[in-house]
Amino acid sequence: MATDPQYDEARGEDSGSGDPRGEEGPRGEDERGENQQGSPERRLFAPTPDTEKRTLADILRTETVGGVLVLVAAVLALAWANSPWGESYATAAEFVPWPGGEFLGLDLNLSHWASDGLLAIFFFVVGLELKREFVVGELRNPRRAVLPVVAAVAGMVVPALIFVGIASTAGGDALSGWAVPTATDIAFALAVLAIVGKHLPSTLRAFLLTLAVVDDLLAITVIAVFYTDDFHPLPLLGAVLPLVAFALLVRLRGPWWPVLLVLGVVAWLLVHESGVHATIAGVLLGFTVPVLGKDGGEPGPAEHLEHRWRPVSAGFAVPLFALFAAGVSLGGGGVAAAFSDPVVPGVMAGLVLGKLVGIFGATFLMAKFTRAQLDANLSWWDLVGLSLLAGIGFTVSLLIGELAFGAGERGEHVKVAVLFGSLLAALLASVVLGVRNRAYRRTHPASDG
Repeated sequence: MATDPQYDEARGEDSGSGDPRGEEGPRGEDERGENQQGSPERRLFAPTPDTEKRTLADILRTETVGGVLVLVAAVLALAWANSPWGESYATAAEFVPWPGGEFLGLDLNLSHWASDGLLAIFFFVVGLELKREFVVGELRNPRRAVLPVVAAVAGMVVPALIFVGIASTAGGDALSGWAVPTATDIAFALAVLAIVGKHLPSTLRAFLLTLAVVDDLLAITVIAVFYTDDFHPLPLLGAVLPLVAFALLVRLRGPWWPVLLVLGVVAWLLVHESGVHATIAGVLLGFTVPVLGKDGGEPGPAEHLEHRWRPVSAGFAVPLFALFAAGVSLGGGGVAAAFSDPVVPGVMAGLVLGKLVGIFGATFLMAKFTRAQLDANLSWWDLVGLSLLAGIGFTVSLLIGELAFGAGERGEHVKVAVLFGSLLAALLASVVLGVRNRAYRRTHPASDG
């Protein structure tokens, strides 16, 4: 799913995978990617190994459908918030279903339950995915992981710098939103890629997914470190007990899921009370689940839980969050007022320009400094389109915007910026990848990326 800027080891692991020229590879090379003189050829974007293809296909299908559902939820939220019944949207978002939960700090409205509660399911799946990548996926091999890691880091640092450069003129709390344009929404990105890039090489999808996994890990770290207010260490220490119990129990075979669910809720509650964003509990729980079975060969509980919970996350939790997060009023001069705030162009430029410069620039520089060759099946324009696609920063960007600015006027401006920035990134990526898709369709009419 990632790439190896040193040697293309995957050509021996998965000969012919994603390469329409067959198993022999390019002329003058053996199956390990070495030329006839025996000198190794450094190759970017190696084919995906067979062992990863099934998992990748399952994730892509679920996330693509989830992206469509999130898009529907966002459109519905915008339509509802800007309709004659717009006040009912605000009333629904502010409705507190459990006023009696005040003593536990759980007298939250529906909007907060969606961001603090339902998104914990999303981050639990992210935790499972991260654990699998580190144990059996591309991130287990440092040489193969270096490119997506460097690209993801650059794809966060450059947008943040662009945002700071633009928003620094606004004053006040504007700079607290520096992390808003750093996230990539993989569900949205894969949905766009599925629509406009059916004939693109599968290595692009694999690289985008690995890039997004690293991006999620960095975003989780940013949320935990920079967006934690009123930290209370005792509840966080108390969360260790249910986490350890969950880790031990999940290794046992049997009908333990009700107990695991209770332990998960207790861990979430304690993390919530500590002041750390409650979604971090989902990541920690995901990290405790074994990836491999007891014999070390068969899949472990992580794959089973991921198959169970990914549809819940992609089909229910994230769309419902989008329904309550994306509803911003665009009438009455709202858009004009938003664009007068430097935070808005800062977020948009970070998402569109920052991701492009960061991801493409890092990949291009690594190729130059390591003298690696781009895979013969790919073009640098493919990387331009992919970098633009990574500028779709919906779910986590909206979450960071809420944490940075709350529900005030600037918080609404950030929603406008994320919506317009993600839309612009999607349109530009669709143009570039659409052109590349037609080129691949002409070149390999029988292939389907």
